[in-house]
Amino acid sequence: MGEAKVTKAMTKDAAITATDVSTKEAIVKGTKVQRNYKDTVSRMLFREPENALSLYNALNGTNYADASQITFNMLDNAIYMGMQNDISFLIMNEVNLYEHQSTYNLNMPLRDLFYVAELLQVYVKDQSLYSSKLIKLPTPHFVVFYNGVESKPERRILRLSEAFEVPTKDPELELKVTILNINPGMNEDLKEKCPVLKQYTQYVEQIRCNSMNMSLEQAVEEAIEYCIHHNILKEFLSKQKAEVIKMSIFEYDEEREIELIRRDEREIGKEIGQKIGAGKERENTIKSIISFGKKLGASKEQIIKELQERCSLEEQEAEKKVTLHWNE
Repeated sequence: MGEAKVTKAMTKDAAITATDVSTKEAIVKGTKVQRNYKDTVSRMLFREPENALSLYNALNGTNYADASQITFNMLDNAIYMGMQNDISFLIMNEVNLYEHQSTYNLNMPLRDLFYVAELLQVYVKDQSLYSSKLIKLPTPHFVVFYNGVESKPERRILRLSEAFEVPTKDPELELKVTILNINPGMNEDLKEKCPVLKQYTQYVEQIRCNSMNMSLEQAVEEAIEYCIHHNILKEFLSKQKAEVIKMSIFEYDEEREIELIRRDEREIGKEIGQKIGAGKERENTIKSIISFGKKLGASKEQIIKELQERCSLEEQEAEKKVTLHWNE
């Protein structure tokens, strides 16, 4: 394999930023990642080289067996616009940015553009961009694994160009992100090829099922016991039980909060729509009264009084409506 030069892995609060890590020193194999209370179960799972390699093989139809060829890089002070990414690694000169999400984010192409731009700055920091020699770069791949409760397609490609104010058939700047729905019944072939991904989705689904009639804390604890008993992520959950409980509770609290916010937004939108509809209906009634009155030969003063009585308008407002619609 070619020499792996640079890659990254980011914590829940982190995203890429340029650092002084040289391309020769960027990779520290076996480095333990410091976790915090905002970390996620998926991030813990797939920062293990064997699991990351299994996922890569499942996505790309490869059968690499040497997990030591996967390289992770931890960039210090990696805070960029409050964004975060699950995991990034390099293998065979391909940089792979993977993220698990429970909310559908249409801005992922823009987010990943920022990420990869910062990463490539580190990659080429010891090389001159003014050189006549072409600087070779790792090939990037961007994948989001969606496991939220909203009904979404099995597979979708998001393009940066979809956000352009002026659409173009041949974008001069493009970045594509593949969103894969990993909920039950979706992308089952992929999950069969990567047992850890399949078991992770089973764990998530168990928590959701439990939370329908349990407190969140109890739902998480019961899900862990169920999974251990049924050999689902058994070794991982047994060793990391306390930490997984803490992270899962935080993660699903956050998911619930987002869903509540979205529900409120939908209700507000519905109310606004109803008000707009009622407003349009009232305006149409006003226009009809004015038009019908004109046909009957009524004066403006008579129509104004009619509007005051039938539409509960003040005299001044009725006069404005008559002036506005009289010549229509």
